[in-house]
Amino acid sequence: MKEIEITSHLVVYDGIEELPEAARELMQKAVEARKKAYAPYSKFKVGAALLLNNGEVVIGSNQENASYPSGLCAERVAVFQAGARFPDAEIELLAISAASDRRTVLTPVPPCGACRQSLSEYEVKQKSPLQLYFMGETGKVVKAPSVGDLLPLVFDKESL
Repeated sequence: MKEIEITSHLVVYDGIEELPEAARELMQKAVEARKKAYAPYSKFKVGAALLLNNGEVVIGSNQENASYPSGLCAERVAVFQAGARFPDAEIELLAISAASDRRTVLTPVPPCGACRQSLSEYEVKQKSPLQLYFMGETGKVVKAPSVGDLLPLVFDKESL
């Protein structure tokens, strides 16, 4: 038997004002995207903004559907849109903000498992880290230097 240790590196900022300028501006775009979410069922709104290496910013917000599996998370809306519009661009930064119509979300909200898998595909494809910043409605912001810090045992084309 061999035991391995898997670690993740995360940085926690006390608030959006502490972020590096590019991340702060991107998070503000994620907050604006969040306000446009279509979440009549969960009342949980998420916004995402991607900064590409060509300077373009692509946003996404969660889009729900009465047939729950038919909806899509903000992160995947943004990353799939970026892949369709700018297939050769690399994603440098991703900012995510979440809020609820039922309560104030003070805890940073990371991407769900399905979004982590989708983001991982793009990180593996571009062969460079995709930095993530995520927060709730207000308060602390968490930075993950790579999707690998959130999904260390990635399932990719090498797994097939």
